[in-house]
Amino acid sequence: MALVLLHRVTMFLILLAAQVLILNHVHLLDVAMPLLYIYFAITFRRGFPRWIILLSCFFMGLIVDMFSSTPGLAAGTMTLVGFIQPFLVERTAPRDSAEDMEISVATMGFGGFAFLSGVITTLYCLVFFTLEAFSFFEWLVWLERIIASSLLTWILILAIESVRSK
Repeated sequence: MALVLLHRVTMFLILLAAQVLILNHVHLLDVAMPLLYIYFAITFRRGFPRWIILLSCFFMGLIVDMFSSTPGLAAGTMTLVGFIQPFLVERTAPRDSAEDMEISVATMGFGGFAFLSGVITTLYCLVFFTLEAFSFFEWLVWLERIIASSLLTWILILAIESVRSK
């Protein structure tokens, strides 16, 4: 368990540094924004204590908010994702999998992991950009940001996971 926690803390710090130092400054066509720190919430093991998932997702979002000038947006949305992740993992995990299964391409298969990460990423972007816009006067821009950011983030997550699983 101590090794798993050390791995989670290392992942937390790496993803946080990448988001704050690099990815917060990337805006493709002023529409797509990579939100790679969602990967932290996706990869919690099956059966991990839910209160730890919620707290760590909240703190990840809170620290991203501090460096991004988005007061409460990432913290609230990451907490929602941390709440929903265990339920989605239970629905998408193979039936004969272990109770402490690691969430990865190696254990879930590419299709299962791609589906799980796609749903969580799309949900995150939908809630995040809806709260950020807080109106539907420019609904086309809102929809473009959700779709483009979801796709960009999902592609980055699958790329990292393909490198990590080898």
